[in-house]
Amino acid sequence: MLELKIKKRKVSENLKKLRKNGILPAVFYGKKEKAEPISLQARDFKKIWKKAGESTVITLSGVGDSKEALIHSIDFDPVSDIPLHIDFYIIEVGAKVQVNVPLEFTGESRAIKELGGNLVKVLHNIEIKVSAKDLPQHIEVDISGLVDFTCKVTTKDIKLPKSAELVTKSDEVIALVAKVSEEKEEEIETPNLDSIEVEKKGKKEDDEKESEAIKDNKKEK
Repeated sequence: MLELKIKKRKVSENLKKLRKNGILPAVFYGKKEKAEPISLQARDFKKIWKKAGESTVITLSGVGDSKEALIHSIDFDPVSDIPLHIDFYIIEVGAKVQVNVPLEFTGESRAIKELGGNLVKVLHNIEIKVSAKDLPQHIEVDISGLVDFTCKVTTKDIKLPKSAELVTKSDEVIALVAKVSEEKEEEIETPNLDSIEVEKKGKKEDDEKESEAIKDNKKEK
């Protein structure tokens, strides 16, 4: 279990000053927990965030009894992308939590290897309800069953943790293999040079006849 040391924080504290000193302002709350302003070391949070993401239970210790929590939301600086504030959601003991869990694709597809298709990942995560102790960091999706272009993997095909219930619809398509479309080269029509020569020649003959007619007209006058 990953653990973060936290401290109580006064609402009146200067947040810019805290961040300048390497401390992150945060808050925790839950169904039976009132909102409590806290602070923690920014470097410690970055290490946990890198390992855990948003779908791993974290133990918060230092304020009252230790609490199991999920990272509910993070506010980032729009320019530097550095975390500015964290919301932790306290998990009620014995209760299931509803979370989005990322999907990890495994196995080898015959439709890709032998038929030259492309894997299309329709979903990248699914939503489940699960006990905190069984909460996975990711869920594996085996694509070895994709043997041709008619096959697909749906949410009902994947293996969930023991206590998990699927929240995402059971008939949602997760992945399939699509044919690679071949782009046809556009045919450029070659101009008929003979017809161009004939046109030029005909125009020249017309010009010569017109010139002779003008000369004859002058002589008659």
